[in-house]
Amino acid sequence: MNLTLKIWRQKNANDKGKMVDYKISDVSPDMSFLEMLDVLNEQLINSGDEPVAFDHDCREGICGMCSLYINGEAHGPDRGVTTCQLHMRMFKDGDTIYIEPFRAKAFPVIKDLVVDRSAFDRIQHAGGFISVNTSGNTIDANAIPVNKQDADTAFEAATCIGCGACVASCKNSSAMLFVGAKVSQFALLPQGQVEATDRVLNMVKQMDEEGFGNCTNTGACEVECPKGISLENIARMNREYLKASFKG
Repeated sequence: MNLTLKIWRQKNANDKGKMVDYKISDVSPDMSFLEMLDVLNEQLINSGDEPVAFDHDCREGICGMCSLYINGEAHGPDRGVTTCQLHMRMFKDGDTIYIEPFRAKAFPVIKDLVVDRSAFDRIQHAGGFISVNTSGNTIDANAIPVNKQDADTAFEAATCIGCGACVASCKNSSAMLFVGAKVSQFALLPQGQVEATDRVLNMVKQMDEEGFGNCTNTGACEVECPKGISLENIARMNREYLKASFKG
């Protein structure tokens, strides 16, 4: 496969940035998208040019690092996969592929395709945890009965990898699917009830402070989420927030 890549290049957070064209040839359809970028970077390095900076880690669809906006879609044209699981057979010989970083006020560009997603970390720190009494009175979590439906739903919410595709695909750059998943994960379990009120209030407050937009229920976030996180988690977060507001 011979391809034309239009890649966003930006030296640093203060640089204006621009799209730059690259030609790449002999791309195997069996390559992953990141392997294709590795080949491009090898060519750039060999020719004395600056390689394209992009995030990656596990390359197994688990860590959520490989977040790229490809041809106008978060993680590219495939569904239910991260960028590292996207294969070049999804494209055709001669295609032009646009590759950009995730665009959101709360995700400032660091360099090229790398963005700062530490806003998600701060939201997690605000309430995405449970406190455990470790003074000798601890109880094995497996000893606490949990309704199977609740356990399954909580597990589904917990599959969120925090990649930010929901934010990138939302016209308002909303993080409500991410926050909803993290709130739901604990709201459905007995271990999460003790701090339920503070959790949802604090996480939503931090989400707003980070500059994320509001949800308008277009559903783009669920469609492009690589883990298929349901919009039901946003509804659950809204219910939890309403209950917590009355208690407060």
